[in-house]
Formats: sequence, C-alpha cells, structure tokens
Amino acid sequence: MSGVVLLGIVVFIFFRKDGLKASHAVVTMLFGFYLASTAIAPSIKAGGESLASLLGGIKF
Repeated sequence: MSGVVLLGIVVFIFFRKDGLKASHAVVTMLFGFYLASTAIAPSIKAGGESLASLLGGIKF
C-alpha cells in the first residue's frame, strides 16, 4: 500500500471521527505533499485552477 493511500485513509478517518485538530492538520499536510509528487498532481492542479476561475467569474 502506498503512502498516499495510507495517508488518505487516515485523513478521511480524522474528518469522519471528530473534526480536524492540529495534529490531524499535520497528517493532512503530509498527504498533500505526497499527493503532489504523484502522477495525478497535474490533473488536481488543473482542476483547482478551473474551479478558481469559475468562482472568480461569479458576480454578486
């Protein structure tokens, strides 16, 4: 099992169990750093940029 999958499961459990505490935030950051080094990182970045441009275009 890869580190990304393991940390993803841990982050999910933290969110479901009792919210996100400071120690949980550290695990979440580690998950993000490991996820950034995988092959799916460019797709996640493109999706985030697309969402940001969509939200930036909304007029209130």
